[in-house]
Amino acid sequence: MASLVTEIPAAPSEQAEAYFAGRLSLETDCWDVHDSSKSAAPDFVLLDVRGPAAYARGHVPGALNLPHGKITERRMAEWPEGTLFVVYCAGPHCNGADRAAFRLARIGRPVKLMIGGITGWLDEGFALESDG
Repeated sequence: MASLVTEIPAAPSEQAEAYFAGRLSLETDCWDVHDSSKSAAPDFVLLDVRGPAAYARGHVPGALNLPHGKITERRMAEWPEGTLFVVYCAGPHCNGADRAAFRLARIGRPVKLMIGGITGWLDEGFALESDG
C-alpha cells in the first residue's frame, strides 16, 4: 500500500522543472537577500512595504520603506526601467508584499517577493535595523 507521500505520483521531471523555475522567478528567500546584500552594489532594490511605524521599529538592513499603497508609476520612476525590486512585509500572515508585487508588476516593473518577510528574516538569525 502506498504512503501518503507516494499515493499521488510525483510529476514528470519536465513539469517539476517548469513549476519550480516559475516559483523561483517570482520569489527569493531571506538567506539569498542577506547574502546578496553583502556586495558593494546589490543588483536589486529591497522594499519594506509595511507602514512607517513598523519600519522604524525594525527592518531589514538596506531596505527602503515604501508602503504598498504608495507604489505608483510616478514614484517608481525614480529608478531606471528594468530595476529589480524585492518586496517584503511582516511575514507569511501578511499580504502586503503580495499587494506590492502586484502593483509593481501592473506598472511593468520586475519584482520578486522575499518569502517569509520579517518573520523569516528573524528565523534565519539575521538582525534588523531600527530608526530609534
